[in-house]
Amino acid sequence: MQLAGAGSLHAELEDRIERLEIPWSSFGFDPYGASKRHLVRTLLPFCWAYRHYFGVRVHGLANVPARGRAMLVGNHSGGIALDAAMVIAAMLLELDPPRLAQGMADRFLGRWPFLALLAQRSGQLTGLPEHALRLLHDERLLLVFPEGAHGTEKLYRERYSLVDFGTGFVRLALAARAPIVPFAFLGGGEAIPTVANAYKLGQRFGAPYLPLTPWVLPLPLPVRLDIHVGEPVELRGTGDEDDDVVAAHVERVKLAIAGLIAHGKRVRRAGAARGAGQAP
Repeated sequence: MQLAGAGSLHAELEDRIERLEIPWSSFGFDPYGASKRHLVRTLLPFCWAYRHYFGVRVHGLANVPARGRAMLVGNHSGGIALDAAMVIAAMLLELDPPRLAQGMADRFLGRWPFLALLAQRSGQLTGLPEHALRLLHDERLLLVFPEGAHGTEKLYRERYSLVDFGTGFVRLALAARAPIVPFAFLGGGEAIPTVANAYKLGQRFGAPYLPLTPWVLPLPLPVRLDIHVGEPVELRGTGDEDDDVVAAHVERVKLAIAGLIAHGKRVRRAGAARGAGQAP
């Protein structure tokens, strides 16, 4: 059974991927192994969910550079990589010209060679930070979640919180002289309300854990999702700065994301209040 609107979206997606300012080979591959064909196949269900299931709203999209190197840096929300999929869909469907946001896929994918190859063909990198640095030097858009796996472990009551950030993304931004574009992703915790994490069960499948919801499996509800993009943060340096200097930069970015989360919560509450006021 074909999903409603999937046919027209497929054509739109093909057109947008064709318009990506990426040096495709004659066989439809880019220098990192991404494939036009795989991008369409992999991103179609995510783009359909973005537009028709979640009805994602993006605020502050003009803060994303139309061209050139940049790092999208945001919070994790939801027990699985729903946030990454929706941000990638937003950059592809909403920007003109469209851009492909590329991230460093979780290391555990390396245990499953098929998934690692699929991630690569879909534009997501697995491996070393040097690969991300090369991508930025090639004027690409890098997607980073500094909370790492601990960010996706958040329970429902913690959905608007931030856990400790890693520091590698700041050193990477400094070394590449790439602006950091902070964003907040809201609604993931409502779509996938994690009540517990099954660590031993997840490890049996080669994953760090398996998030558990009131209906056990992390199948998302059709909840409205929001992405709030903030003004770029420009850092100056080489990437070899002392740890305390890097830590100060990390805190600056973390505060920017926290501010966007707080603003997004107010926007969502105001929208819910208006909707309740209009109810019969």
